[in-house]
Amino acid sequence: MTTAKLRIDPPGGTAVLAGRPVARIGFGAMQLPGPGVWGPPRDRETALAVLRRAVELGVNHIDTAQYYGPDVANELIHAALHPYPENLVLVSKIGGDRDDHGELRAGVEANLRTLSVDRLDVVNLRLLDAAESGAAGAEAVDLDSQLDEMVALRDEGKIGGIGVSNVTLDQLGHALPAGIVCVQNAYSLLDRTHEPLLDMCREHDLAWVPFFPLGSAFPGIAKVTEHPAVVGAATAVGATPAQVGLAWLLAHDPHILLIPGTSSLDHLAENMATGQVRLDAETLSLLDGLAAPPN
Repeated sequence: MTTAKLRIDPPGGTAVLAGRPVARIGFGAMQLPGPGVWGPPRDRETALAVLRRAVELGVNHIDTAQYYGPDVANELIHAALHPYPENLVLVSKIGGDRDDHGELRAGVEANLRTLSVDRLDVVNLRLLDAAESGAAGAEAVDLDSQLDEMVALRDEGKIGGIGVSNVTLDQLGHALPAGIVCVQNAYSLLDRTHEPLLDMCREHDLAWVPFFPLGSAFPGIAKVTEHPAVVGAATAVGATPAQVGLAWLLAHDPHILLIPGTSSLDHLAENMATGQVRLDAETLSLLDGLAAPPN
């Protein structure tokens, strides 16, 4: 298999993640498994083709997790792209499926094994909120213990950089001395609840990698693509509403990295073309006003 190196014009421009140059539009592997992030893909050959095409289009930042499937997303990435291009930055996540003892090390080892790498460029520690911890029946594991384990894994060379996900402002501030390189929290044009965390990322030059960048079908989370102002802006600039929502994120702050996911080649092409969408000052001002940042 032949894969392309990062193009001169990477999608969305370039940024730095854990000391590695990355295109600002990457790829999230969560949608590659079957419905509900579980089970085999609907069409394995298409899933493999999507991954290969993403790299050909300039993607060199792929976000995954061993528990996507489980075991499915990483296996597809390995089958499609191994041996990996030298410039490919593989980012994984642990903590979302921990057992009662918080087996973070086992999660990292599983990712290393299924991706066939000795080192993960970045691993995000996903913190469970109170509701999730209660539902799982797991004992709370204090943040310091989790960070200590992540630092130990980094010191051993199994992790290049430590990220955090689903964190509060206080938790991010507490974690900073561990050497955090990125933050993954929910954030979109219509939901800027976590704007103070983005401010902290800006202050400390950390990458902000939002999930739900276009909202979600989950109750209570607005869908960016359905807002009349977004639809109108898309018509005006000759783009899709999804492209407008993603383009606003790219324009909002240079620390923002996007990892839109899809199992469709057409949708992949649409996402990558977002980097060519230009929103003028009037449109940006209109979109900026759709959700006021928290006080």
